[in-house]
Amino acid sequence: MLQIKNLSIDFISENEKTTAVKNISFDVNKNEIVALVGESGSGKSVTALSILPLLPAPPAKYVAGEIIFTENEPINLLQLKQKELQKIRGNKIAMIFQEPMTSLNPVLSCGEQVMEALLAHKNISSSAAKEKTIEWFTKVKLPSPFSIFNRFPHQLSGGQKQRVMIAMALCCEPALLICDEPTTALDVTVQKTILRLIKELQEQNNMGVIFITHDLGVVAEIADRAVILYKGEIVEQNSVKSIFLNPLHPYTKGLIACRPLNHKKGDRLPVVSDFLNPVINDTKVPNSEFGISNATEQLNTTQFSNTLSQIRIPDSQSKILEVQNLSVHFPSRKSFFGKPLEYIKAVDDVSFEVNKGETLGLVGESGCGKTTLGRTLLRLIEPQSGKIIFNGNDLTAIPSVDLKKVRKEMQIIFQDPYSSLNPRISIGDAIMEPMNVHKMYKNSKQRKEKMIDLLENVNLDSNLITRYPHEFSGGQRQRIVIARALALNPSFLICDELVSALDVSIQAQVLNLLNDLKKKFDYSIIFISHDLSVVRYMSDRILVMYKGKIEESGFSEDIYLNPKSEYTRQLIASVPKGLLLVPQFEI
Repeated sequence: MLQIKNLSIDFISENEKTTAVKNISFDVNKNEIVALVGESGSGKSVTALSILPLLPAPPAKYVAGEIIFTENEPINLLQLKQKELQKIRGNKIAMIFQEPMTSLNPVLSCGEQVMEALLAHKNISSSAAKEKTIEWFTKVKLPSPFSIFNRFPHQLSGGQKQRVMIAMALCCEPALLICDEPTTALDVTVQKTILRLIKELQEQNNMGVIFITHDLGVVAEIADRAVILYKGEIVEQNSVKSIFLNPLHPYTKGLIACRPLNHKKGDRLPVVSDFLNPVINDTKVPNSEFGISNATEQLNTTQFSNTLSQIRIPDSQSKILEVQNLSVHFPSRKSFFGKPLEYIKAVDDVSFEVNKGETLGLVGESGCGKTTLGRTLLRLIEPQSGKIIFNGNDLTAIPSVDLKKVRKEMQIIFQDPYSSLNPRISIGDAIMEPMNVHKMYKNSKQRKEKMIDLLENVNLDSNLITRYPHEFSGGQRQRIVIARALALNPSFLICDELVSALDVSIQAQVLNLLNDLKKKFDYSIIFISHDLSVVRYMSDRILVMYKGKIEESGFSEDIYLNPKSEYTRQLIASVPKGLLLVPQFEI
């Protein structure tokens, strides 16, 4: 269906030329899913955007190669005019973009945006298009499809926006679907639903799929073949089974080894550079079939017993935070005069404790109340009832003007480093800003020295302090916001989806960094995530949230290996089976 032949793409600026894709070739057949795998900057998204083609020229320049799409007859997509491309885009070839926050139009309702695609390519009436849109909202498991139809993007969670994007791409039932990180923002249960949906549609329509991801568990779950990209070049391509059980290139081995699920709590996670720089002495792979193996279960049992001995036993005398019967409600329906008529119970009568020096994992599906709870603990959102007792003080009884002193001790790292850094402030000034606000240290010279020390602690060069956020990669930005959060020497840190959008190798670097800094500064952490393998690796204890309530709590390995709640069992069962393969490589 699709042939990419010797494709090379450069980006040209005034001063330099950057080769984004270098002489790559691969095919996609009907009824086949091909995964493009690699870290940020490897050329995955550039390759995907070139297929439609959507790269702006300039600065992009197609140096060489062909992209042949065959439905009835072969067509070189790079030679088509805009009018001809318009008939193909969204109809014959559709794309699920990586970032739903910026890919949806903020001034159109979600339903209108899906209808727009249907009306443009299908000969149907508006009422039929609306009916079809609601049908697709149901298929992608959006809650209250009729309500979502009339809502605007800002009224939905990140995971819900992603599902709207998926419905928009699939509604015309294209021959070729390009998925650019379509499940990055989704929790495991919704991810499993979406992967199953894409697989079903692919089989029903003999659809070809290009699936771009950095999550190798997802690759093993859905793909037939995998193409591994590194610095714009293909370093390896093979069947998924061969890639997992017998990877040939050191880069591929590094990507597989970075996964937290293969390591017990306290182990340092390997990163890709560990495999690329030194000589690989030996390779060890389990003798198991592709899927869940008995060896894996034995490993997990061993990890369980080893990890339990390392877990800090909760001590009531070492409590740093105690939450009692906390509730947060949002109005869901108002009268004509603005009086609330119905409420959504985002956090519903929640109680728990956090001990000094402990990492408490908070896990659950999108919309379960994790982020709302995290922000309420800092009183960024006001609770309806309950108590938040931090170091013996009830934060709900403190006037807003006096919260400034408390917030010096409690910091949050927000989910999106793109939007939590001011684009007009250099990263040096961004890190110094909280120190200036709280008048820390005697003068600006000492504050600057502290800022440089923090940058070095998060493995960033101090020469970068005059640069702005847009000049850094996603992983670097995440390290900058960690440095800013630590600028006030807090004793309590809330990490909201800290690594959800990062490549596995960058994720490993950030998790290693967080563990190193915790040992050095001895703060307590609430680690919010929908990635169960990361929460299991990072946390001493885990709270599982469902519809605003605590569904289950306990030690991390105990929750993961012996869940008591049916909901927790469903969460764990939704983890991609590919993550249960445990290749072990010696560096």
